[in-house]
Amino acid sequence: MKTVGNRSVPDISLQPSGELLKRAAAINDAAAALLPGGLTPIVKGIYRYRTLAEANRHQDEMTAAAMAADSSHQ
Repeated sequence: MKTVGNRSVPDISLQPSGELLKRAAAINDAAAALLPGGLTPIVKGIYRYRTLAEANRHQDEMTAAAMAADSSHQ
């Protein structure tokens, strides 16, 4: 087996460190920046799919719609 990289996962604690909170905030900011106006084109609700492929196709379509909407706002 070949090991690539050496990143260590921080221990779970009751009091999070400032560095981990800072990282989490950066991830949230990056995710929010991807969405135009903070909204997704996916309507809230319960979606049921017959297959995983169908669920993946729906997610891909909604991602493409969000990217198209974002590019039209610029």
